Amino acid sequence: MAFKAFTQTHVYERRAGLKEKGKSSIQCLECFGQNMYIGTRDATVRHLLLPARSDTRPPREGRVRKLGSSSPVVQIRAIPLLNHLLILWDGSITALNMFSLEPVQAWRRVQHVSAFEVCDSSLISQPPRVQVAVSSSRKRPIRILAVGVDGWDVVKEVPLFQEVVAMAVDGGCLCVATSDKYLLCNMATGGTEELFPHNHSRQGAIVASIGCGEFLLNGPGSLGMFVMKTGVCQRPPLQWPEEVLAVAVCFPYILSLQPRALCIYSALDQQLKQTLVSLSGAQALHATADGALVCTDRDIFILHLVPLEEQIQSLVGQERVEEALTLLNGLQSFRPCDSHKELHKAVTCRAGFVHFYQEDFSEAADLFIKGELDPREVIRLYPNMESCLGEDFECVHGHQDKARCLHALWCGDTNMFHRYRAFLGDFLSAVRGTEHGLLCGKEVDCALLRLYVEQEDTERLERLMASPNACSLAHCVPLLEQNSRYFALGLLYLSHGLQMDAIKTWVQIADGVLKDPSHSAPDVYGQIVRSLSQMKDKDTVWTFADWALQRNQEIGVQVFTQCPQEDCLETQHVLTLLRTYPLALVLYLEFLIEHLKERRHHTSLAMAYVTLILQQGEEMKSFREDTRGKLQRLLWDSDFVDVTAVYERVKTTTLHLEKAILLGRTGEHLQALQLLVHHTGDPQLAEAYCHQAAQVQDSQSRKALLINLLQIYLSSEELTNAAVDLLNNNPQALAAEILHFLPESWSVGLVSRFLIGSLRETFHRGRMVKVQKALAQAELLRHKVTWMQASRTKFSVVKGQVCVICQTDLAQSRFAVNLYGEPMHSSCI
Repeated sequence: MAFKAFTQTHVYERRAGLKEKGKSSIQCLECFGQNMYIGTRDATVRHLLLPARSDTRPPREGRVRKLGSSSPVVQIRAIPLLNHLLILWDGSITALNMFSLEPVQAWRRVQHVSAFEVCDSSLISQPPRVQVAVSSSRKRPIRILAVGVDGWDVVKEVPLFQEVVAMAVDGGCLCVATSDKYLLCNMATGGTEELFPHNHSRQGAIVASIGCGEFLLNGPGSLGMFVMKTGVCQRPPLQWPEEVLAVAVCFPYILSLQPRALCIYSALDQQLKQTLVSLSGAQALHATADGALVCTDRDIFILHLVPLEEQIQSLVGQERVEEALTLLNGLQSFRPCDSHKELHKAVTCRAGFVHFYQEDFSEAADLFIKGELDPREVIRLYPNMESCLGEDFECVHGHQDKARCLHALWCGDTNMFHRYRAFLGDFLSAVRGTEHGLLCGKEVDCALLRLYVEQEDTERLERLMASPNACSLAHCVPLLEQNSRYFALGLLYLSHGLQMDAIKTWVQIADGVLKDPSHSAPDVYGQIVRSLSQMKDKDTVWTFADWALQRNQEIGVQVFTQCPQEDCLETQHVLTLLRTYPLALVLYLEFLIEHLKERRHHTSLAMAYVTLILQQGEEMKSFREDTRGKLQRLLWDSDFVDVTAVYERVKTTTLHLEKAILLGRTGEHLQALQLLVHHTGDPQLAEAYCHQAAQVQDSQSRKALLINLLQIYLSSEELTNAAVDLLNNNPQALAAEILHFLPESWSVGLVSRFLIGSLRETFHRGRMVKVQKALAQAELLRHKVTWMQASRTKFSVVKGQVCVICQTDLAQSRFAVNLYGEPMHSSCI
């Protein structure tokens, strides 16, 4: 079915005798409301009363006024504000009453007129007046008249240099066609602006006002040019035939009268929308409030604008949705109306469905979102998604799209099936957080879950499950179980606050009871630990903490160490649980000391280190050494370790260095050194002890410790080499005065390296003392010179002189001066 913007109705047929044939033919029309005025060739004006649009009766004849001579009526314009009809005939304008058609007695005729236009705004005056633009048949200027009830006055003239053949008025702007060009004229200032030339005949030069400061001109090259009152074009031109007789504007359509047809164009997209071919011989066209009047020499037809809602529905029914949207958008911009909003949404959604079935998914998604489409309308198109919809859902677009089931489109075309399924996922993800998506959040989330499961899209499935969602457990749990998506099932439980169920499900995966192809047991174990560490349900934490520690102490202890500080469990309860897990206990105590700064646990940590070291065999030598290093640093550095208790714990063990450190902490350095020398068999270890112990105490104790170590070495001939190495490694600390400790049997060559280093250190210290003494003497001498220079200078103190320090008078005979010669009290220096 062809699209119709207007419907045509025959409203009047002139009946005339044979003698009058041609004399009373219709020349022009005017219409205001239900009043229609006809101007004929024999200078007659007829008044007709049109019936209502729904009334099929013919128009009722009103009054008839014969103007006098046989000159044709060229133009009729109604001025409802004044109840006047302005009639252009016989080269002049006459005023008649709109209803009685009686001449206005006080109104004098406007002479020598070729054309005129009534402005669409009245002048602010009392009594009211209306502006009329008049082109003269003799003079070049256009006169602007102020027309009142009883007369008119010329208020302005717009000078032109050519005869006016057509014109139109919009507000204070006048668009004029001369014999070879189009002009814009400002009625307020009288200024003119040339637009472009034309080569049309007098009848072909057409100017029509569209409204909002825009004009339509019959331009060169068979183009209907849209020109704003600023002189610019804001929309593309119309492409119409060469011979255009008349133009009328009934927004959003342009009616173009041609010799054999009436063509209707859209002013929004400049496309031909309708053609009326039964109007052969038409010669006049006049726009009305809701359509247009077309006349031949004896018949009048009225074109009624089809209601815009019907036009849009017709376009939608023909799947011309882009045109429907263009029409709706144009109406909203030109004449905003809230009643069009719902229609606009419906058409936008319908356009989205058209693009959807054409696989233009990007455009379809944009239109669905703009039209605020209920996401369930898209979900229900997919044959395997019906279970995601609630029973209370009522389809709005179903009667239009039900016959085009996607199942039929997908048959045998796997690629198409995947493309449509991918679109559903992208669309639902886009609308999920919007207002309309939240209104049916359960259906959207359930559909996304089913879609991701079918697509085996593990990443997006788990991201959905991990975020707050409205998935129905009754619908989604069986689906996840059937597809072995147990890890995602745990996330679903967790997002719904079922923490115990979530951990139980994951524990079954980690233990191998349940098989989930998307995740390995170690991955699931890590997720369990992370979830337990962040969980506020402490019962669940205590229930599964022991299981986590049994699998891996190092990772399992993160249940307690990675939790937010404000949610940490009772420390003593945790320590009680960790007594049977040495490594976990050590890691937890380190966490308490390092992060929570709890000093009371230093001794417990030392004890835990000892237990862990003693439990580790030789096969874990590297880990054992690392743990011993941590224990030794703790014993050296911590002031909060109970030295006695720890010593009692290690006294019977082989941790000799640790025992030596503890003896050293109690001041038993000699015993500690003897322990290291006789039980470790490592001289370097004993020497390192001396250096470390000296750092913990003070630098003066280093020499004493080394002498004690030397004496231990000298007490046994087996340790002679260790004694020599000690001397050679520490010549600066062990000065030459210790030579009396050395055995007489030692040769000079044996201790030559020590002697050389010791003598160098002794000479160096002596020389440094001399340098320091010389520097001090020089400083003293400088002060003496300054004192002598000051003592030879004369100073005079006068009455009223004040001390530069305390700013009080110098009243005593004794005073001092600074380097600048300023006096001061001796006590103020």
